[in-house]
Amino acid sequence: MSPDVVLLARIQFGLTIMFHYLFPPLSIGLGVMLVFMEGMFLKTGDPIYEAMTKFWTRIFGLVFAMGVASGIVMEFQFGTNWSSYSRYVGDVFGAALAAEGIFAFFLESGFLAILLFGWDRVGPRMHFFSTVMVALGSIFSAIWIVVANSWMQTPAGYHLVQTPFGPRAETASFWAVVFNPSAPSRLIHTLIGAFILGAFFVMSITAYYIVKGRHLKLARRAFTIALVWGAIVSLAQLLTGDWSARVVVKYQPPKMAAMEGIFETKPYTPLSLFGIPDEKQGVVRAHVAIPGLLSLMTYFDPKQPVTGLDKVPRADWPPVQPTFQMYHLMIALGMFFIAITLLGLFLLWRGTLFEQRWLMWIFVFAVAGPFIANEAGWIVAEIGRQPWIVYGLMRTATAASPAVGSAEIMFSLIMFSAVYAMLFMLFIYVLDRKIRGGPEPVESGGVDPHHPPSEFFEAGGRRGKSQWHETDGSKEARHDD
Repeated sequence: MSPDVVLLARIQFGLTIMFHYLFPPLSIGLGVMLVFMEGMFLKTGDPIYEAMTKFWTRIFGLVFAMGVASGIVMEFQFGTNWSSYSRYVGDVFGAALAAEGIFAFFLESGFLAILLFGWDRVGPRMHFFSTVMVALGSIFSAIWIVVANSWMQTPAGYHLVQTPFGPRAETASFWAVVFNPSAPSRLIHTLIGAFILGAFFVMSITAYYIVKGRHLKLARRAFTIALVWGAIVSLAQLLTGDWSARVVVKYQPPKMAAMEGIFETKPYTPLSLFGIPDEKQGVVRAHVAIPGLLSLMTYFDPKQPVTGLDKVPRADWPPVQPTFQMYHLMIALGMFFIAITLLGLFLLWRGTLFEQRWLMWIFVFAVAGPFIANEAGWIVAEIGRQPWIVYGLMRTATAASPAVGSAEIMFSLIMFSAVYAMLFMLFIYVLDRKIRGGPEPVESGGVDPHHPPSEFFEAGGRRGKSQWHETDGSKEARHDD
């Protein structure tokens, strides 16, 4: 197989999946936020929560549509650019993708119509049930996709069958495939990354409303819900990250060696904080590390060495530089999420959170962090697995389609890039219009007397008088301190 064909096929697939991966984690995270918001509406009867849920439902619908549109292309690439891979693992990989379509996508899309258009057609409890089902459907979709990808990292539950076209992996135990060694840790880590993104996305837009003085009562409540949830899942990601790293050490030692820049196996393996790996010289330049901490975190014994790249054949080394840098970028962003959400909770407790305009502006732009962290995690998982497409079984160089040339892939790569650029601009345009339009005004201005709102969600700022302001012929709620 021509190296040019393999490289172009990898670039094309990387482009399509990185673009697609902007949206599924966001839909998962927003789905959970919708459950929280509509649950508060059912509990309190406060129309603020109803308006909040309706607003975020409209944005969820846009994100869901983008995820579907961008994800279809990847399915076809398995047959066009990666036919050798598809033939080799089709029996295993195809089962997981089929399960995703049957058990997840149809569940999510089936209740989506009720979620989007059923507000005046079904009762509140039925609508809430549809919201829960859509959120579960998005999570189930992630389950099967992560199972399929995790099998490529730590294959299990298969046997090889010889065919006229070469060996082929077939399922020996479906449940062994589902619960392959890396699937549980990677699934939880991936889902929590999506929850963080959903929380920061809500905080970003509501922080924008707060600094602009728009929809203050609704924005403060939504921000508080997202802040509390964001702090919880950011802290939880520390635990899942540690769990996932231990699995990598056990089942993919070359990947961990690349992630931490470990070129030499020796006791007191350090935990790297910063550095620039030099693969040719086998050293990490400008290295800042804590001696023995990686050994201690991995084996609870600082003297126990973590396997380095010196124990791995040079042909099996993953690209160290991108794996190392993306891994540490992901960790740095994770620590930032913890710090800023805990600071927000402290100021919320003090009752001064929403007076800190500088912090609100940070939250407006902080949403870029979870997007980058999710993409960086995917890069670490995929580049760190190289040169294998199925770890220990099939090399990436042998997986591309023999009938597709570099010219065809280059042409489609250019076309995909152009289409995705236009699609992304359309997404930003529509999203901007929805944000500028804002939530529907709460005409009643009151609440169900039998379900007074929780005072907790009024914390963090001073309550002011609500006024109605005529803008472009429509009513907009203004809450001035």
